[in-house]
Amino acid sequence: MDPQLLNSLPEEDKTKMVAMIETMQTRDSLRMYNNLVEKCFSECVNSFRRKSLEKDEERCVSKCCEKFLKHSARVSVRFAELNAQTMEQPPPAA
Repeated sequence: MDPQLLNSLPEEDKTKMVAMIETMQTRDSLRMYNNLVEKCFSECVNSFRRKSLEKDEERCVSKCCEKFLKHSARVSVRFAELNAQTMEQPPPAA
């Protein structure tokens, strides 16, 4: 969101907007975490003979999590780059 737009809002609206953004960020974080758990579990856990993970399952989960988090970080960086480029462009003439 454009910081100038946020600063131009009345204080009550600004507080509501910030709370809404924080809720959306929390929801997105939880969604990402749930996707990570679901994907890595289904990819790596093959047997239910023990309560704990077997060594190969543990390695698989670690690699899966690392790869997922690196991918997510890269997507975030790329999104920020594209957003910065968009903000630098002059608005279209009317």
